[in-house]
Amino acid sequence: MTDPNYQPPAGSGGEGWFSPGRMNVQVVYVLYLVSFVVGLTGIVGLIMAYVNRGKGPAWVDTHYTYAIRTFWIGLLYALIASILMLVAIGVILIFGVAIWIAVRCVIGLQKASAGEPIARPTSWWI
Repeated sequence: MTDPNYQPPAGSGGEGWFSPGRMNVQVVYVLYLVSFVVGLTGIVGLIMAYVNRGKGPAWVDTHYTYAIRTFWIGLLYALIASILMLVAIGVILIFGVAIWIAVRCVIGLQKASAGEPIARPTSWWI
């Protein structure tokens, strides 16, 4: 488990909107959530994650990897659910995909706010 008293080193979180740090990764997650209403913000978040991955501290890079995989795996799941709408089960699955994406974003936001890395950023689940 993680230490509840863990404090990230000073200066390791980044402070600007576009610097590869804590605030930037939080913006990526928020853009993903806003994309449920305004679809293009998810693509903006994906671009931000790709541009900043590898430029910040290691714990922030786990968030960028997690966010990038959330986008692509979510897109794959949504495509499968859309195809399955022909047999009606896809309607239920598309809601499941939306919940899956929202949960991953909330988990990412919570961990980023606490300055913690994502334990398994390459996971297909949560």
